[in-house]
Amino acid sequence: MIELMVLSVPGCPNVPLLEQRLAEALAGRPAVRVRRVIASADEAARCGMRGSPTLLVNGHDPFAVPGTVPALACRIYQGEGGRLEGAPTVEALRRALERAGMRASRRAGATGRPGARPAPGTGLPPSLPSGPVARSEGDRFR
Repeated sequence: MIELMVLSVPGCPNVPLLEQRLAEALAGRPAVRVRRVIASADEAARCGMRGSPTLLVNGHDPFAVPGTVPALACRIYQGEGGRLEGAPTVEALRRALERAGMRASRRAGATGRPGARPAPGTGLPPSLPSGPVARSEGDRFR
């Protein structure tokens, strides 16, 4: 199972685009999806949000650009043909999900058990702080 967390500022206009593209990239694949609204620069730094929206796949940002720092700001992604967009392309999301699935499979094979366990009582990967989250399984965020 892949854990997906969308980090965003309140009212981010690019979250619906990311959610739509993510649903298409998942194409029925099981995943736990969580959305967390980030309200302060300190919280953005603790969570690793490098602009809104940020997608964490199993606790890691697959689209992080080396040298970028956490920020309470809009995030821009490179789209097809070099065009700048408010969310990763469906193909980029598919590649990130595939890599995450392969890493989880390797971890399970090496240890004889599935990948990282949630932090006790939070349902979140150990690398993420606990706090207010909306959680759903399936194709829709709440």
